[in-house]
Amino acid sequence: MAERDVTVGQLLLTEYQTVKDEQKTRIGFRDNLLYVTLTVVAAVIAAAAQARQTAMLLALPPVCVVLGWTYLVNDQKISAIGAYVRGELGPRLAELVQAEGAEVFRWEVAHRGDARRFSRKVAQCVVDLLAFCVVPLSGLVVYWVGDDVSAGLVVLSALEAVAVAGLGAYIVQYAVPFGAGSAAG
Repeated sequence: MAERDVTVGQLLLTEYQTVKDEQKTRIGFRDNLLYVTLTVVAAVIAAAAQARQTAMLLALPPVCVVLGWTYLVNDQKISAIGAYVRGELGPRLAELVQAEGAEVFRWEVAHRGDARRFSRKVAQCVVDLLAFCVVPLSGLVVYWVGDDVSAGLVVLSALEAVAVAGLGAYIVQYAVPFGAGSAAG
């Protein structure tokens, strides 16, 4: 075999590095989405308060749904990458080195056995629901109980409430262990 020939093991390690780089990028992007959401929410609330126009709060649901969905999709892909490394790459690499039962990429499994993992997952679900669902729904309630409510905007806001509720259902579905959405992680 010539020195420049590539082995299957090298390809698997390169694939591992590539998917871990993608995972790292997605983690940074996902985590920044919470900060972006908080900034946008603060800006919309400040603008609505300054203008004394509760109808401006109707901007919260579409923004939170788009940012929340993007957050959720990235979170799912992060988990899927971890599951792929644990279920595919690790075993294939262990097989190549003929180490039956040998653990490859141990961190991919070890950090999942933390005794506080469940409570962290629950807390993260609550944070996600607060940021992406409770805040925009609160904005809708403030609009609905306000003095300057129009029929057309009530219909629009009802549709927004349905979209936010749908996002909330997906957030919970993806957070529940062994649920359809969380199969990867």
